[in-house]
Amino acid sequence: MRVYLDNAATTPVHPKVFEKMKPFLTEEFGNPSSIHSFGRVVRVAIEESRETVAGFINADPSEIYFTSGGTEANNFAIFGIAGSEFAESGRNKIISSKIEHHSVLDSVEELNSRGFKNLWLEPDQGFKNYWDSEIRTHAAETALVSLMHINNETGAKNPVENISRFLNKEKIFFHTDAVQSFGKFPLDVKKLGVDSLTGSAHKINGPKGTGFAFVKRGTPISPLLYGGSQERNRRGGTENAAGIVGFAEAVRLAKESMQTNYDHVKKLKGLFETGIKSTEKEGILFNGSDESSPYISSLTFKSGFFNNDSESMLMYLDINGVAASNGSACTSGTIKASHVILAMGYSPEDAAGTLRFSLGSGNKMEEIEFALEVIDKMVRKFRK
Repeated sequence: MRVYLDNAATTPVHPKVFEKMKPFLTEEFGNPSSIHSFGRVVRVAIEESRETVAGFINADPSEIYFTSGGTEANNFAIFGIAGSEFAESGRNKIISSKIEHHSVLDSVEELNSRGFKNLWLEPDQGFKNYWDSEIRTHAAETALVSLMHINNETGAKNPVENISRFLNKEKIFFHTDAVQSFGKFPLDVKKLGVDSLTGSAHKINGPKGTGFAFVKRGTPISPLLYGGSQERNRRGGTENAAGIVGFAEAVRLAKESMQTNYDHVKKLKGLFETGIKSTEKEGILFNGSDESSPYISSLTFKSGFFNNDSESMLMYLDINGVAASNGSACTSGTIKASHVILAMGYSPEDAAGTLRFSLGSGNKMEEIEFALEVIDKMVRKFRK
């Protein structure tokens, strides 16, 4: 048996998504910016897809910008809002946290090198962020706050609605990376109160290379890419029509089955974590809290009990039929210790023994039972 427990990295394309995409990879090949019939057919499909994504989060279609994925969407929102707000108001501080995805971390760091000031919030023991007092202290000079909705490594959930209520009073723009929550949890941008929100197709059984940024009407935003009038002059480049149509189909499927998927995955996580606890009662830490996403289970094998080496652990799991990760797939290939776990104050030795098991709607009970058997053997192999 082969078991895939790395769904936070990517998910398989749903057959219905693939079927929707195929015509736009073959006969419907027109450039959507062309005025002839070949182009108009594709333009209509893109705009219908925009309406689908917008409706899913209670936004206006004009507030949706399609991108090449979550990374570009985060870059677009952070550079675009911070730069425009600085030009208008002179505010030059950006507040974020060290447990963000690297597409946010590195964007903020780059802006810092361009003269912006940054403030990193500290995470609490539930892997959320301390934010109230810190933001209040720096409100007058803050252009943008960027805090993710659900952490991609631990599943911890930030209280976005509470944060936005405070930031709206201070007239501070708020961006949230919702890549790990979009399509898995109900999201209403009006209730959330955010100025910008991002998502990605391949986390919800859509195609890789397609994402979006919601930017609330009235929010100052400048382009990240230049060279075309696409996406209302905010994102130059011919649109990925097949990817966008596939994304919209993935959204439609997610809308139909979101609660069913959530309940199913919650049962799987309960079975998984109960099994881990019965295997090892004192040498493994569960990262996150009771409010964490059921789609993600982050485990730290304590270095006092285990010979930690995440690369060897992952290879052992893979050889024995279980695919997992040690954190964000965007930093894979180097097998570095998770920056999220290190930011929580864990030692490098403990961080080197942190693994992420992420669940999807396609996983089955028997797969979890098989994975637990493999992990039980791994525990014995790596124990000191």
